[in-house]
Amino acid sequence: METPLAEEKVVVKNIAEGTVFSILLTISFSHLLNDTIQSLIPSIYPIVKNSFHLSFSQVGLITLTFQMAASLFQPLVGYLTDRKPQPFSLAAGMCVTLAGLVLLSQAGNYGLLLLSVGLIGTGSAIFHPEASKVAYMAAGNKRGLAQSIFQVGGNAGSSLGPLLAALIIVRFGQSNILWFSLVALLAIVVLFNVGQWYKNNMHRIKSKKKVTVLSEYPSLSKSKITLSIIILLVLIFSKYFYLASMTSYYTFYLIHKFHVSVQSSQLYLFIFLFSVAAGTLIGGPLGDRFGRKYVIWFSILGVAPFTLLLPHVSLFWTSVLTVFIGFILASAFSAILVYAQELLPGKIGTISGLFFGFAFGMGGLGSAVLGAYADRTSIEQVYNVCAFLPLIGILTAFLPNVSSRKR
Repeated sequence: METPLAEEKVVVKNIAEGTVFSILLTISFSHLLNDTIQSLIPSIYPIVKNSFHLSFSQVGLITLTFQMAASLFQPLVGYLTDRKPQPFSLAAGMCVTLAGLVLLSQAGNYGLLLLSVGLIGTGSAIFHPEASKVAYMAAGNKRGLAQSIFQVGGNAGSSLGPLLAALIIVRFGQSNILWFSLVALLAIVVLFNVGQWYKNNMHRIKSKKKVTVLSEYPSLSKSKITLSIIILLVLIFSKYFYLASMTSYYTFYLIHKFHVSVQSSQLYLFIFLFSVAAGTLIGGPLGDRFGRKYVIWFSILGVAPFTLLLPHVSLFWTSVLTVFIGFILASAFSAILVYAQELLPGKIGTISGLFFGFAFGMGGLGSAVLGAYADRTSIEQVYNVCAFLPLIGILTAFLPNVSSRKR
């Protein structure tokens, strides 16, 4: 007969080794649905800019409102749910998103437009920390892969949004955003079922805290860990400031420089965002296999030659370069997030909320700053300046080499 201690060891061992792919795929699918809705916001910028007679600065303020609502609440949600898990907060957050989506479809002035994107951002703030925690719970010993599967759903949704917007919203008008409420309703059903699994498996996240002590980390002081977290956040800044230039202003850049149509510009944006989705899938598994620091090196600094070339090439080569930029740059986030989680084990929700929130915040701030800069200079000058952001990746050299070999 096994003793309680022996039984606990068996449970911990099974939790450490078991990867629940059905949950990973489900939470990835819900991430796809969530980010499809989110990506509608930048996709309708050409429409609302004309209908509401907005400047680039006002367009940037829309993104800032959405991103700040998403970023400010995420660390708080992560901290609170670390202390007291809320399995059904995922479905509740999607209900807030649904309300924002309905309002966005009917918004008749700039104030209601800002309120609607703020609600969608709040729903996103509730979704991401807990969804990332579910991915961690279901990961077993494949944390990088799990985060990549989770992230690829979101990036696939981000790439689908502009395509669907080009086919439906750009073609038939702002009110047709209401059709996407069906996507939100489907997400609510999916996330309620994920919440049931979460509720029945909360022991996995609690036992993970016991498992992490089995990992062999280098001896890192508190100051070294703090410095590493700051460096990782600076790298997130460089990544998401550049991504803000693409998601918010790439369509305007193409329309202004190459005189393409609005629908064609949305298709080029879809190509970029699809390459982002594809790149996301490789970052986590490569980090599991070769070390997360090497992936961070490659994904941030390695994209610099392509961003530096982008402002100086033709439309064809612009589309080609954005594929490389999206693919390489996207591999960073999963590696950065899991690296940070391994530096601070036991604070999964807090770290997820901090990094997702900071990423959203930098995206929003970047959009506002770059919009104002475009008004003062030109949309082409935005890409001349942003081309140098990936060079910040040199800071990766100061990160410690954290290994997590399991006994």
